[in-house]
Amino acid sequence: MIANKAPCSDDFVISRVFDAPRELVWHAWTEPKALAQWWGPRCMTTPVSELDVRPGGKYRIVMRSAENVEFPMTGLYVEVIKPERLSYTVDCAEHPPAWHAKFRENLPPGLERPMGRILNTITFDDLGDGKTRVTVRMSFDDVVIRDAMLKMGMNQGWGESLDRLGEFMAKG
Repeated sequence: MIANKAPCSDDFVISRVFDAPRELVWHAWTEPKALAQWWGPRCMTTPVSELDVRPGGKYRIVMRSAENVEFPMTGLYVEVIKPERLSYTVDCAEHPPAWHAKFRENLPPGLERPMGRILNTITFDDLGDGKTRVTVRMSFDDVVIRDAMLKMGMNQGWGESLDRLGEFMAKG
């Protein structure tokens, strides 16, 4: 597992500044009802958001498409430092077969392998004046996996999710 992997240039990183205090942004990431309001791309809802936010705690999040296709993800919290940092593993093994087929299509020719686990590390930086920078760092077992995920729209998906978080924070 990659739980102790040091950050590197092969990681996927996306960052956003929110006009909200760090404690409120932390709450949006760690409270199930709050997370369900903004998690995922715009085309998805989040009917399941079960979070046991503590080191070793499990989570289960299910995104649902407009076509009623579910995309479950599970994992374990590795590090929880309130309100500064969350690290958790990501397992998409329960995603539908069509998603896994698309993933395999985005691998280099001749390479057959599962996605493996991902380690997400989310940092919450207090910028003062009620502003918070959130940085999402995804560490993969292999850069080939990261690149396949990028081809599948990972950057757009995270961008839309963080846009939705901003809208959620603006509503108070």
